[in-house]
Amino acid sequence: MKATIAKGFRSVLEGRGGFAATTQTFVVKIIILAINLGTGIIAARFLGPAGRGELTAMLLWPQLLAFTMTLGLPKSLLYNLKKQPAERSRFFSTALLMSLVLGSLASIIGIVFMPYWLSQYSLVVVRQSQWLMLTAPLALLGTIYISAFEAEEDFSTANQFRYWMPFITLIVLGFLLLTQSATVFNIALAYLIPGIPINLWMLVKLWRRYQPTWHGLWNPFRKLIDFGLRCYGIDLINGLSFQIAQALVVGLLSPAAMGLYTVALSMTRMLTMFEDSVAVVLLPKAIALSRDEIITLTGRAARLTGLLTIVCAVFLMFAGPVLLGLLYGSEFLGSVPAFRILLIEIVIHSIIGVLAQAFMAIGQPGIVTLLQGVGLGFTVPLMLVLIPKYGIFGASLALLGSTIVRLFFALVSFPLFLKVQAPSLIVTKEDVSFVKQALQLKK
Repeated sequence: MKATIAKGFRSVLEGRGGFAATTQTFVVKIIILAINLGTGIIAARFLGPAGRGELTAMLLWPQLLAFTMTLGLPKSLLYNLKKQPAERSRFFSTALLMSLVLGSLASIIGIVFMPYWLSQYSLVVVRQSQWLMLTAPLALLGTIYISAFEAEEDFSTANQFRYWMPFITLIVLGFLLLTQSATVFNIALAYLIPGIPINLWMLVKLWRRYQPTWHGLWNPFRKLIDFGLRCYGIDLINGLSFQIAQALVVGLLSPAAMGLYTVALSMTRMLTMFEDSVAVVLLPKAIALSRDEIITLTGRAARLTGLLTIVCAVFLMFAGPVLLGLLYGSEFLGSVPAFRILLIEIVIHSIIGVLAQAFMAIGQPGIVTLLQGVGLGFTVPLMLVLIPKYGIFGASLALLGSTIVRLFFALVSFPLFLKVQAPSLIVTKEDVSFVKQALQLKK
């Protein structure tokens, strides 16, 4: 029996099917999770809550502004490469040029407005944050590279991009500690600078595959913009939804409170590894299927993702306080109440993220944009009311409330827009049989 199980897992880890690709991506997420945990512990223990809050403020804006300037390019590139592979060279070339321009624009905006956004921080922190804004184009280019690899269903190479960044960061952080040069700014550089060699490496690999051309780009540009703008709301609101809590806490509370919230949020976001692993593979696989097949596949993926996330969330609900104190130090135990609320929120968030892939695969990204917009529309006012009264606990309650509204809207959107019944979220025997068959577990 053990030999059969081992053989089954080997076949999954080495296979190229949808379930195998999802499992491979999940394994990578576990590796990234372990590395990010290490970097987070180092930063939190060395800097303390206040320093960790300053670090978050520095790292927040380059990534946030880059993701708000995508114009939906990553998803549009993936969609168009799958639909029109004959034009792959022109689509990639156009996306590359657009991402460079948009990333540079993000840098300029951040440099100009940083003094206003970080007004309660020292002048040194503001100036250092402005320098870090120069890395914004790297974040945007990285999303383009990943989409290009995923369009070829080369999830292995796409995953390499994901784990090399935090791995190099961990090495640099270790070097900074050994040389006693681990300042807030140097640690921020350790998080962002590895993007330079990794981006160059990915570009070289993609250049050979796509062989960019610089003529006849108007038609690909129009097609990328057409689908991209319909997706743009997803990227824009996703970026805002994920970072809005941090941005508002940065503006409303002290650096120490920012540090507590960052630790609680980062620990719960670890559970998105299930959603991310499924979504990365689900969309490229589902695009070519019929509508009924897409709904069936998405429903099963949402149920299994929800089940796995719930199991881990229940464990962390009880073990979380011990882990927070052990890993980050007793000074971070003040984040426990917010941490528990965020665990409930991340379960619902993960289910929504998988359900949204159905609308994307069917070619209705506007529904996902509307879905995310509804959530953000509730998040901002709830946070403005709850954060001043309840601090980081209020921020967590605001996120939970808006996420519950998004789940309701996601389920209603199936009959409302697609004229089909929403997938059930209760795990069935067929789901269990599917997993067993995929793992090739035979009695």
